[in-house]
Amino acid sequence: MADAVVLLSAGLDSYTAAAIAQAEGFRLFALTIRYGQRHALEIDASRAVAARLGVVRHVELDVDLTAFGGSSLTSETPVPKDRAIIPDEIPSTYVPARNTIFMSLALGWAEVIGAHDIVIGVNALDYSGYPDCRPEFVSAFERLASLATAEGVSGRGFRIHAPLQLMSKADIIRRGLQLGLNYGLTHSCYDPTPQGRPCERCDSCLLRAAGFRDAGVGDPAL
Repeated sequence: MADAVVLLSAGLDSYTAAAIAQAEGFRLFALTIRYGQRHALEIDASRAVAARLGVVRHVELDVDLTAFGGSSLTSETPVPKDRAIIPDEIPSTYVPARNTIFMSLALGWAEVIGAHDIVIGVNALDYSGYPDCRPEFVSAFERLASLATAEGVSGRGFRIHAPLQLMSKADIIRRGLQLGLNYGLTHSCYDPTPQGRPCERCDSCLLRAAGFRDAGVGDPAL
């Protein structure tokens, strides 16, 4: 059984991507990044998801991107609500280079534990216009991984698994339900209420709601 490092954010995408990798026979090492996001709910949810998956190890790493700001997720800039999502328009919730940073950290850990597979739940169809969710990014990082590491230059390269890249949100949910996932454990909202409830108005909430609606099932997190 091969080992894989999975970036686990506790959203339904990363949970589903991790479960797909597990179903394919990988032992999972989960990496969750505390990057200065607005709330701790995401971290709490990632712990519940990691426990449900039975990962070998779950590392929570602090990389405080609020020092840079530049995003409504890492600054006091309000999170946009009730907006029409335009795929080619990059919203204020984009965190500069976030997936590049996260993938680099996952790559470093993978090399340490001798894993050659990294799993990420990026999606290029139902997303908010982030450039680091596109297949071009995933392919480029896979090439980078083989150039930037001792394992890579020794001929033992890395594979980036992004099984959700070309799936709709509804198809992701259907696949997760086939795998028996409990989406009630997940958290997607960018700007939850003080009581910890989803705002149901940010991009992430709207995309999630559309996915469950199109899949014909209710969202157990509501």
